Amino acid sequence: MADVTKARTGQLIRKLFEILIAQPDGMKAADALKALEQAVKLTDYEAGDYSSGGRRFERIVRFATVACVKAGWLIKHKGVWSVSDEGRTAFAAIKDAEAFYRQAEKLYWKWRKAQPAALEEDQAEEAAEKSAVITLEQAEEMAWKEIEDFLAEMPPYEFQDLVAELLKAMDYHVAWVAPSGKDGGVDVIAYNDPLGTRPPRIKVQVKRNANSPRIDVIGLRSFMAVLGEGDVGLFVALSGFTKDAELEARQSHRRITLLDTTKLVELWTTHYAKLDDGARRRLPLKPVWFLAGED
Repeated sequence: MADVTKARTGQLIRKLFEILIAQPDGMKAADALKALEQAVKLTDYEAGDYSSGGRRFERIVRFATVACVKAGWLIKHKGVWSVSDEGRTAFAAIKDAEAFYRQAEKLYWKWRKAQPAALEEDQAEEAAEKSAVITLEQAEEMAWKEIEDFLAEMPPYEFQDLVAELLKAMDYHVAWVAPSGKDGGVDVIAYNDPLGTRPPRIKVQVKRNANSPRIDVIGLRSFMAVLGEGDVGLFVALSGFTKDAELEARQSHRRITLLDTTKLVELWTTHYAKLDDGARRRLPLKPVWFLAGED
């Protein structure tokens, strides 16, 4: 990183924050990096590749974002980057690009020294730690993209069955799954007991198309209209939900839970041990251990 000054790194990071702030729901890391590359003019050094492989530009930016994450300004989750409230405040308060990045680094070192196994300020140690963080980050992004693509390509009624299998693993009793060709607003019905005598009744709507727009308030209300008294709604949508729809679900007098791809996969992995072999084949996952830096 010797060929990249703090001032230049600050320019890249502030532009990245500007791009992300305009996307309150966050952006996939690959999309954010692509947008940043299009928004700035790369130097010959930045546009080149390392002898070991990999573009310098991406590595430079990823290294710099480690400090931003530890500063509490940037959130990275399942390959999606977004700016926190603290990051927005810092972006508005510190206009100078170099000062903005230096403050992130200052907060990073404050975090690092507070760790139980705190290390001295050594550039080699810092670089090794950040390299481990980036390796894990990129591996998670790649794995998550493969999972998303796998679910997105799954036939709609197979995805519907996957949701039903998850409910069974969570100890719910699935009483009905909509047959192919039937779309009445409810795709799965489940209960707390085998006979359905113990309320509530769970009605599930499943939307597999990850490339569709996020489910908005109108789409959510359409589903809520089929919920009767004593029903609980579960809306599963790979595309996710708008902020307004999430707010509507929280404030509604009807009990309704929203599951996007992230929450669905988290539940799948949490209850993976209770899935039978047939269910696991619908979305087969395996944990892999990586060397990582300090959390």
